[in-house]
Amino acid sequence: MKNILITGISRGLGLVIAKALLKLNYSIFGINRTNSDELNEIITEYPNNIKIFNYDLSDSAGAKNLLTGAFLPIDTPLHGFINNAAIAYDDIITNIQIEPLENMFRVNVFTPFILTKYVIRNMLFHKTTGSIIHISSISAHTGYKGLGMYGSTKGALEVFSKTTAREWGSKFIRSNCIVAGFMDTSMSSKLSPDQKDRIYKRTSLQIPTKMESVAETTVFLLSDKSESITGQNIFVDSGTI
Repeated sequence: MKNILITGISRGLGLVIAKALLKLNYSIFGINRTNSDELNEIITEYPNNIKIFNYDLSDSAGAKNLLTGAFLPIDTPLHGFINNAAIAYDDIITNIQIEPLENMFRVNVFTPFILTKYVIRNMLFHKTTGSIIHISSISAHTGYKGLGMYGSTKGALEVFSKTTAREWGSKFIRSNCIVAGFMDTSMSSKLSPDQKDRIYKRTSLQIPTKMESVAETTVFLLSDKSESITGQNIFVDSGTI
């Protein structure tokens, strides 16, 4: 049974990914701020395959303890890490405020960097072939009004992922980004139906990106079937680019 660490597992894409992996008998270590009712149902259904730890990912300094303490001790081998959790600070550039900007970078960039550090150390210690997957966003590749700061956090992850792949490929540790298009999630719930429709019509398929498509791509990148894929940005975006 392979052990997979996932952040932001309680709802949305993280929950869909967790369901897909549990059906394939993966063992899940999930990190989220609070449990949703849907997540609690999954815990009841798969009591032996999922372990959850509630943690605020804005505390970057304490993230080391997640992978070196009681939640995921060093004697538990990790085979994959899915960096899914993210928050969005949306505003136009001339309205930037430093506090929400710093908080978003802690959650979206700094803590994932630290978690990746200790995930790699775990994989090296156990000599496992590992797969690291960062969930990026199409906003890192095309301009959307108000998403300059959020897209910048995802761009940082993509550069980090490529360097991770280059540094650790010789140890059979792979790193890739899934560049997701606009999905119908809680993060996009603030948009009006008209705003969403305009975004979706910019894509080739003219529909929102399906979370299930992103989840299945994640499953593939964790599997041995993708063993020659690393350092890549995989676009699952309904044809936005």
